[in-house]
Amino acid sequence: MITIISGTNRPASNTLKVAKYYQKTLKLKGLETNLFSLEELPSSLIATDLYGKRSALFEPIQQMVAETSKFLFIIPEYNGSFPGVLKTFIDACNFPESFYDKKAALVGLSSGKYGNIRGIDHFGGVCSYLHLNVLPLRIHISSIKLELDENGDLHKEDTLKFTHQQMDKFIAF
Repeated sequence: MITIISGTNRPASNTLKVAKYYQKTLKLKGLETNLFSLEELPSSLIATDLYGKRSALFEPIQQMVAETSKFLFIIPEYNGSFPGVLKTFIDACNFPESFYDKKAALVGLSSGKYGNIRGIDHFGGVCSYLHLNVLPLRIHISSIKLELDENGDLHKEDTLKFTHQQMDKFIAF
């Protein structure tokens, strides 16, 4: 199973739009994926699913993570890094089996001009600790509001070129 993670719990986020774009485009390339938005995390996650605890609400999410062999993380920039809710999600998952020796691709985005370069680097360190093998081609999409059209699709030629290249490599990874 392949799962795309929309790495924020912000409602109606551009991150979710990019995640849906990747899911739609990967399907056109013949790859079926699941999409999980961190908006779907239980609001009680911090109290109920850390430090060895497991709630009935998080159990299906943990099952999905356990059954996933490849992850595609779409990660917005929050305060020069990645969202804390993404780290909390990782921390809530069973360690080490949730991510150990599995594969991932990383896509950063920001409203600024650097496309979450620093946050993707930070998250890459977390992936290394988890023994999550990361595709070397990491995409950084800056000025995200200008990159998305009225349908929520990426439309700029160079961004399309690099995202398609990453998707092709992810399929073969």
